[in-house]
Amino acid sequence: MDFELSDEQRLLKETVERLLVNRYQFEQRNTYQASPPGFSLDLWRQYSELGLLGLPFAERFGGFGGGAVETMIVAEGFGRALALEPFLATVVLGGGLLRHGGREEQCAALLPKLVEGRLLLAFAHSERQSRYDLFDVATTARREGAAFVLNGAKSLVLHGEQADMLLVSARSAGDRRDQQGITVFLVNATAPGVARRGYQTVDGQRAAEIVLNNVTVDADAVVGKVDAGLGLIERVVDEAIAALCAEAVGAMAAMHEATIEYLKTRRQFGVPIGSFQVLQHRSVDMLVALEQARSMALLATMMVEDQSPSERHRSIAAAKVQIGRSGKLVGQQAIQLHGGIGMTMEYKVGHYFKRVTAIDTTFGDADHHLAEVGRLGGLIDPA
Repeated sequence: MDFELSDEQRLLKETVERLLVNRYQFEQRNTYQASPPGFSLDLWRQYSELGLLGLPFAERFGGFGGGAVETMIVAEGFGRALALEPFLATVVLGGGLLRHGGREEQCAALLPKLVEGRLLLAFAHSERQSRYDLFDVATTARREGAAFVLNGAKSLVLHGEQADMLLVSARSAGDRRDQQGITVFLVNATAPGVARRGYQTVDGQRAAEIVLNNVTVDADAVVGKVDAGLGLIERVVDEAIAALCAEAVGAMAAMHEATIEYLKTRRQFGVPIGSFQVLQHRSVDMLVALEQARSMALLATMMVEDQSPSERHRSIAAAKVQIGRSGKLVGQQAIQLHGGIGMTMEYKVGHYFKRVTAIDTTFGDADHHLAEVGRLGGLIDPA
């Protein structure tokens, strides 16, 4: 199998890296983080101009018809830069739900605005009781004539406070933990009955708690099929996990490089501390964990478009296990090898560790996905 990037993909990688190196120094990131939206609106427009927001979408909607590899390239670059912009929430999650489940008229109305940077989306799915179970949905969608009335609450909605439109999962039939009976709806974020409370997460990103109180939506707001939205949600979440794996690899690579540079310049007893063999061994352990994570992130990227939901989910769950384990090892070693400076808010390595830790818990931590791999019979089919 050929793992080499095409000329176009290499150009994309170079373009993203060059932009982020110039515009995402650590001090600049702090400025973006302190702004009202929690990210740079100017950079978001530049992403649009460079075509990053349109990568996965069809050309008829203003996109470029790219695939999982292009998303991986962008996500890894964002991980290296600790980028704050809502690429995952808007392009991968919200855009993915529309791309896979939206009707032609829905996509035609919304995706061009997304590609142009004029529309922010958020996926309102997680609830306080659901933990990592995607089928655990208590928010209700009651039929009222041709419309639906939504009631419930959603937690940790990524960039939910800044979103223009919400993609909300609600139970239109069955009991709270039934596999069937879940429907995805498009909801205007400023519609009557929608209440949002935004906050900053531990890794510097933004999220929101959202309450839906008798929010009425038309039948045209349904994305996908009524009562059969779980398959759509699972597919898009798998794509999001693959993107998160790539982002984590970018963050781990940056931590490893910063640590190696520190070992070369920090001196004790008249010599660089990188000359101490025990520290060399620990930096090699970091490199091994990084490369294991990179290989599994590539596997997740390759399996995103697999037509078998079980095969896709099994491989992506296995990748999430390795990402969680590698992120913990690389982050802990980076902090310890930097010493006291690694614990300070003024130094970037701790912020990278916070981000990979948050990635580990997003859509299921390493322990959860290890159980998923076991439930599905292991990564390699014994038959």
